[in-house]
Amino acid sequence: MSNNIADIRKEYKLRTLSEKDVYPDPFRQFDKWWQEAIRSNLEEVNAMTLATASADGTPDARIVLLKGFDESGFTFFTNYNSAKGIQLLENPRACLVFFWAPLERQVRITGLVTPATSKASDDYFNSRPEGSRIGAWASPQSEVIESREWLEANNEKLTGELKGDFLQRPPNWGGYVVKPTRIEFWQGRPSRLHDRILYTLLGNGGWKIERLAP
Repeated sequence: MSNNIADIRKEYKLRTLSEKDVYPDPFRQFDKWWQEAIRSNLEEVNAMTLATASADGTPDARIVLLKGFDESGFTFFTNYNSAKGIQLLENPRACLVFFWAPLERQVRITGLVTPATSKASDDYFNSRPEGSRIGAWASPQSEVIESREWLEANNEKLTGELKGDFLQRPPNWGGYVVKPTRIEFWQGRPSRLHDRILYTLLGNGGWKIERLAP
């Protein structure tokens, strides 16, 4: 095993983040950073870690793709019967993490999770490439399957069956919306003295802004 892992480090020094420079509304602040990330042509800019927990508190995490955001929350899509879908049914809380390494930025979003509307799920499903739509029917996500060959055979079978009007959204597939109660913006700084600005949702619907120690 390598003994050099502990020596891997990077000095962050591109930007700063101050309380006086952020918007009072965290959604506007996220949109500002999002637009800057888009303009930077980051690969998979919408990739985010989704952390969930089961009813007994066992944590789990994976990468999913952000498919929309506004003041109602942050939206992603998946199979409702997947591991994350079951966990969100048992414990409808989640944390999202974006790490935009070239910008030396991280955003953490913690909140409550609700299913997206049927219309939102239908609209997004119908916008997907045909192969992805068939794949949503073919793959029993997170279940044990006998082989890769079984999956490919099932996909081929359904490709022949699901055409045109028959290629509708599966009833066990759709969106979730993470409605934030906390959003933290992290900007890397030299000597690990990073900038961390935390927004916390208040009972009146406003947001408290605080600086956290790095």
